[in-house]
Amino acid sequence: MTDSGEEQPVTGGFVRSYVITGGRSLPAADAFSLVTLVTVAPDREEPPRLGPEARAIWELCSGGYLSVAEVAAHLELPVGVVRLLLTDLHEQGHLLHRAPPPPAQAVDRTIIEKVLHGLERRFG
Repeated sequence: MTDSGEEQPVTGGFVRSYVITGGRSLPAADAFSLVTLVTVAPDREEPPRLGPEARAIWELCSGGYLSVAEVAAHLELPVGVVRLLLTDLHEQGHLLHRAPPPPAQAVDRTIIEKVLHGLERRFG
């Protein structure tokens, strides 16, 4: 507890996130979903005025494609903050992204059974 009139130091991830984003609102979740793959565009040089977080994203994504979730985990930042930084780099033309793969379609059970019976006859 603090005495009256004393202020506690402000700590925590919320303040840091606010500073990193410059107080801007976070982009929509569909812009960069958790499984969207991102990488640095070929033949791009690192811009001279990148913040430390954007520079870390640049270094991570220079080696190949990573998902948005992986980038956030490596940087230990909230996904929303990472999505905003990725959006900035993408809008500046520095970043490529691949849409997430479509969900798998269910295969007809009868086809699977026919394949299984064929394998059993051949090898069983």
